[in-house]
Amino acid sequence: MKLTKGEVLAFKTDTVWGFGADPRDFCAIKKIYEIKKRDIKKPLILMSDSIEPLKKYIKYIPDYAMELIEKYLPGGLTLIFEKSELCPFEITSNSNTIGIRIPKSEDFCALVSKIEGRVLATTSCNISFEPPVKNYKEALEKFSNVATIIRPFNDDENENLPSTVILCNNDTYEVLRLGAVKL
Repeated sequence: MKLTKGEVLAFKTDTVWGFGADPRDFCAIKKIYEIKKRDIKKPLILMSDSIEPLKKYIKYIPDYAMELIEKYLPGGLTLIFEKSELCPFEITSNSNTIGIRIPKSEDFCALVSKIEGRVLATTSCNISFEPPVKNYKEALEKFSNVATIIRPFNDDENENLPSTVILCNNDTYEVLRLGAVKL
């Protein structure tokens, strides 16, 4: 599936609905920030259906982080690493780190497997400081004029628990937010 220039998708994951775009399409990245009314200083994260397509955006994955990946992903865990030179500053808000996630979601995996590069720059599907949308109908009502809404296989509402966020340093990690994955 080739995304058109500036195209933003809205889709179901295993935690909350998300917005996503090609990480190399800076028009689409800018559009995500505009749709959400998101502070440009807040980075997006990268999602894929496996770790392989994400590795090129990460400078180094410590052994303990690979253990976390093997144990908890796919699932509701976001890991933050030092980014590689290939990772665009536009999605990281000029920071030197990038968050990655591999959702445990049949809907997301089916979507991303069709996208060139199998990676999306993502954030939750909502206006900043409002709750994420709960289902396909709500996504259509709120965002069909600004995003391509992807119909899920199963439109059950998610629990709306965000992912657990972990900052991975060279030797150790720090839990920044507790969420769907309990460590």
